[in-house]
Amino acid sequence: MAKKKDSAEKRHRKSEERRLRNKSAKSAVRTSVKKFITLAQKKDPEAESALKEMIKKLDSTAGKGIISKNAASRKKSRMQKYFNSLKTAR
Repeated sequence: MAKKKDSAEKRHRKSEERRLRNKSAKSAVRTSVKKFITLAQKKDPEAESALKEMIKKLDSTAGKGIISKNAASRKKSRMQKYFNSLKTAR
């Protein structure tokens, strides 16, 4: 426990800021995944650029420690596999 009330309040403030920042980053990743999936299902040519953007966001959030590196790697692998399966089905 903090010895002073001020330090406990600051600690709470900072953790709240970090929580909101992390929540925003996770939300951006989920949004980019959804965008990629909808474009890929429509067989839109923009799907490839959406995939690259999604991979970039996953890498940046994993690098900051917001999501684990294994989770980012797993999601990238699955989305790349999905994209390749749609590509060969054409």
